[in-house]
Amino acid sequence: MLLDGLLVVAVAATWLGVAGFARLRAPLDRLHCLSFINIVAGAAVSAAAFASDGFSDRSLTVLFIVALNLLTGAAMAHATGRALLQRARPE
Repeated sequence: MLLDGLLVVAVAATWLGVAGFARLRAPLDRLHCLSFINIVAGAAVSAAAFASDGFSDRSLTVLFIVALNLLTGAAMAHATGRALLQRARPE
């Protein structure tokens, strides 16, 4: 039951982020939707892995992959935001 609930949260967060991404017009605002999906869905999937397997190699691998995704996602969002701001700046 807990596992199903966590996976529903991950899917719902992803769809909510997609709806926000489609609705927002500014590219910088859309980056927030991607960050929301990375954080909420990643945390829910990690929690689901621990709920399913407990403290195991597989759940630790999922946690490592989600943490790596959060770090690289944050770096890419920062680089993308900086590029968008530089492109919008008049020369």
